[in-house]
Amino acid sequence: MEINQNNMNKVMKYRWVVFVILALVYFFVYFHRVSTAVVATDIMNSFGVGAASIGLLGSAYFYAYTAMQLPSGILTDSWGVKKTAGVFTLLAAVGAVLTGIASSFTMVLIGRVLIGVGVAMVYIPVMKVLAIWFKKNEFASMSGVLLAIGNIGALSAAGPLAIMAAFFGDWQKVFLMLGVFSGLLAVAIFVLVKDKPEDMGCPTIPEIEAYEKGEKYIPPKAVAKIPMGEALRQTFNSGMKFWPLSIWFFFMYGSLMVYQGLWGGPFFRDVLGWDKGTYAGILSFIAIGMIFGCPIAGYLSDKVLKSRKKVLIAGTAVYIVLWGILWSQAGNITSTTAYTLIHFLFGFFGGFFIVSYAQIKDWFPSSIVGTAIGAYNIFPFLGGAIFMTLTGKMMEVSDGTVASVAQYKSVWLLMLACMIFAFLCLLVSKEKGAEKASAPVKFTDAGDSPVGSQR
Repeated sequence: MEINQNNMNKVMKYRWVVFVILALVYFFVYFHRVSTAVVATDIMNSFGVGAASIGLLGSAYFYAYTAMQLPSGILTDSWGVKKTAGVFTLLAAVGAVLTGIASSFTMVLIGRVLIGVGVAMVYIPVMKVLAIWFKKNEFASMSGVLLAIGNIGALSAAGPLAIMAAFFGDWQKVFLMLGVFSGLLAVAIFVLVKDKPEDMGCPTIPEIEAYEKGEKYIPPKAVAKIPMGEALRQTFNSGMKFWPLSIWFFFMYGSLMVYQGLWGGPFFRDVLGWDKGTYAGILSFIAIGMIFGCPIAGYLSDKVLKSRKKVLIAGTAVYIVLWGILWSQAGNITSTTAYTLIHFLFGFFGGFFIVSYAQIKDWFPSSIVGTAIGAYNIFPFLGGAIFMTLTGKMMEVSDGTVASVAQYKSVWLLMLACMIFAFLCLLVSKEKGAEKASAPVKFTDAGDSPVGSQR
């Protein structure tokens, strides 16, 4: 393809259109993930349901998200980014609208499932966009930007969601507006998003990189495609390279979502008597901590310690200490300042989990690393789903009463015990040598990328 400055400029500018639209969709992935904690009381009052039902509602998102992890890679490869992200963003919009007009808890639950299925199909398409539309030395930094945007979404699901619900006097109106806006984003995807620069008659990023260096572009050799079944077999049969870290992630993210995504808000309401505006704002510091913690963890892993496992061990150790404080001092700490600090640290060190993706990626060839990450990504969301359901049963109370501090402490203690076990799993996990771990993943025009297996 002929390369000229106009075509190059067109690609380098238009990629931001593609990224911004999909990043806005990813914002709502995190928003919906933790929104249940903020509107839990409203839902209970609106439909007369108890804690078990709220636990089920919170877990519905995670069950749906978990189930769609592997299909996400398959559809992204076969349908393309535009169709996959567009169709499922529209489905998430339908779920939000259904939640907004629901006249029963069952309708809210169905809406939550549709939201979960829809937003589950966003991450891998965005990763494919980063691999195709951005240079190799931009991939990691753009991934960090994307993660920050997601956590800003989680931040918006805390304080701002509570404020909007109070302003409109009806939490459902907020979800109705979210559904309409998500529908507009789906339209924007169909109209504006392009799967690759070639769809615009423009050169690829590798061609542009070669041109900028004054080199002749040589198309890479085709990489043999590995069938989906074989890719999964290699992943799940990789023993200590995969399973200990997957079990760790199951408990790590599950415990994080139990607190941030479900029971943190009700705890402050029931035990400390705080109003929604107060505790929603304080809970938002978990997301703020992650916005800082995730990129710092990546920097420590790549540049300072040059180790994935050491960073994960350090972050998990502090995270366990924080769970110990939450459990042992539940009901004793009443200071908003103290909880603000605890939450910031909780998110900061909890966010170190992002390095685990690199530890998994390091062990697998680039031709199946998407499948490996997709399989790995099942475990955190399955942990969120199971723990939300389980803790919902633990928090069930008689009609007309609120959960006791003893009930919350039992949940916090369970999370603490699970994290201690998870820490042991982390200790026995296998890390590839630093000299090999630092090697970049190679991408080819043959589809050899970390965004879906070669099928």
